[in-house]
Amino acid sequence: MIMWIALVVVAFAAKAAAVPCACETLKWATCEEPCDCTVFVGVNMKQKLDCKALIPKCYLMKAEMHQLKTGGDGRLIGGKPVESAFVDNDGIYDPVCENDGTFKAKQCNNTAECWCVNSAGVRRTDKGDENLKCEKLVETNWVRLQLTHKPLKTPLKTQNLKAALSEAMNKRYGNFNKDLVKDVQYDADSRMIVVDVKKPKGDRQNDLTNMAYYMEKDVKVLPLFKNSAKFEPAVDGQNLEMDNILVYYVDEEPPTFTMKHLSGGIIAVIVVVVLAVVAGLLVLFFARRRQNQKYNKAQQRELDPM
Repeated sequence: MIMWIALVVVAFAAKAAAVPCACETLKWATCEEPCDCTVFVGVNMKQKLDCKALIPKCYLMKAEMHQLKTGGDGRLIGGKPVESAFVDNDGIYDPVCENDGTFKAKQCNNTAECWCVNSAGVRRTDKGDENLKCEKLVETNWVRLQLTHKPLKTPLKTQNLKAALSEAMNKRYGNFNKDLVKDVQYDADSRMIVVDVKKPKGDRQNDLTNMAYYMEKDVKVLPLFKNSAKFEPAVDGQNLEMDNILVYYVDEEPPTFTMKHLSGGIIAVIVVVVLAVVAGLLVLFFARRRQNQKYNKAQQRELDPM
């Protein structure tokens, strides 16, 4: 009898001490005992997740596309650090992922139109047909985060900004390496903060793109974390509440965009400029020719009396 009571007590204690299983890095995830967490990435298609780290961006995009198709909430739609930097202008698509969650170098979005992407899943080439060759997945080694914050009660001390941002990013985004935050610039008039996050070329241990994607969600839409607290770095006793973000990507190799896929507006501007230059050259040519003709006729009239 005593042993039976002891077993009952132990069972109740174990049940009381048990913590409900949850995926802290993705609120859309469904978790079952013994804490196996998954997310739907297609009809009757589940992706198993490692909730101890940031979820790979490729899986997140697939989950978002599935939510959009099924009526859920999906993705809402400075300056360049270098000339080869580019932003994600194509929006969300349904990507093909490798087994480890990285993007396949070639993406087609279930169509016959294909393109090559970088490690952030952002298009870095012109679009082509299914015969397009993407030799490898090019790594993004530099991300520029261009943020603006809401008005503050007292002016911001810029000398403390880099340390505060680095600390906040480290705590929020899976112990993100603070040393990768190389430079922080601030313009008080526009309330703009520019953060350059870089890693050495060839580094495959640190992922910049997952951090950038989670931060983009924090600012533009809603946090992906189960805990919906906002990304608000504390600087000099004030919380910086962000209201906009723009992300520039710089790859280890420059992108290969060409002129053929420029928008109609840009092409029209180029055509107008070229025509204006040609017209100017023609006017100059005929003006000089007219001058030469007048000079020749004047010479002839002077020689006639002689």
